[in-house]
Amino acid sequence: MKKFFAFFLFGTILISAQNQRFIYDYTFVKDTLNKSNISKELMYLDINKEGSKFYSRDVLVQDSTRMAFYEKQIKTTGGMNVISSPQVNKATFRNKIFKTYPKYDVSMETRIGRDVFKVSDNRPISWKILPEKEKIGEFETQKATTEFAGRKWTAWFSTDLPFQDGPYKFHGLPGLIVKMEDASKTHQFELKGVSKYVENTPKISQYDEPQKTITITENQFRKLFIENRNDPAKQMKQMLASGIIKNMKDGSGSEISGATFIKNIENTAKERNAKDNNIIEIDLLKP
Repeated sequence: MKKFFAFFLFGTILISAQNQRFIYDYTFVKDTLNKSNISKELMYLDINKEGSKFYSRDVLVQDSTRMAFYEKQIKTTGGMNVISSPQVNKATFRNKIFKTYPKYDVSMETRIGRDVFKVSDNRPISWKILPEKEKIGEFETQKATTEFAGRKWTAWFSTDLPFQDGPYKFHGLPGLIVKMEDASKTHQFELKGVSKYVENTPKISQYDEPQKTITITENQFRKLFIENRNDPAKQMKQMLASGIIKNMKDGSGSEISGATFIKNIENTAKERNAKDNNIIEIDLLKP
């Protein structure tokens, strides 16, 4: 607990400077039929004068570890075996949220199949600020509520932190959001630390060609999301039909038919989706 408070005290010294990193615990339940299985990821909200970026620190580490493993594998063997991969944590929040100041234009970088999309999201977030106050860590906070993407949310913000920003796509309160939780209590963000950060140019591996990002609207994304959820092997079917992929192998390295490979993808996705029925934007799953 002392370490927790010290982290906050250190943060209060930094809030007037540029390039602030706010570190959140994101606690969530993926499967409403198994609420005892709670996932947790460490998230970064990086803020500078141009805007903010919200992303999973755990996914960043996970991807860096995996790429380093594959690079070493290629250098030593001349090839890459994607079936063999390092044991890493099970971080899953792969989307990145960007907000551009001062208008707070929101966009999300996400992947569907083999494609990377930038999704603009201009849905307004209407807050009701309430009189209740609560001390969280070293900060005096005030309560506010809103509804967004099919969920009712309660937030606690602090004017001690002069940023109208917060975790995920949330923004627009007269202070940084320190804690927030949805009404089902299955999604929660809580600020755990503050630090400076230095802008780093992302390392591009010579073995991992950067992909072009496709810009789409929220409505276009909604359509693609449902299509991918209903037909997760669509792109693979297209590649098989066009001859881009010819020889298929299973997890043991044995050759299998294209039809069997597609069936395996569909079965795996069906099982995964059944246990991932409580996504943060729950309205995406509603017809």
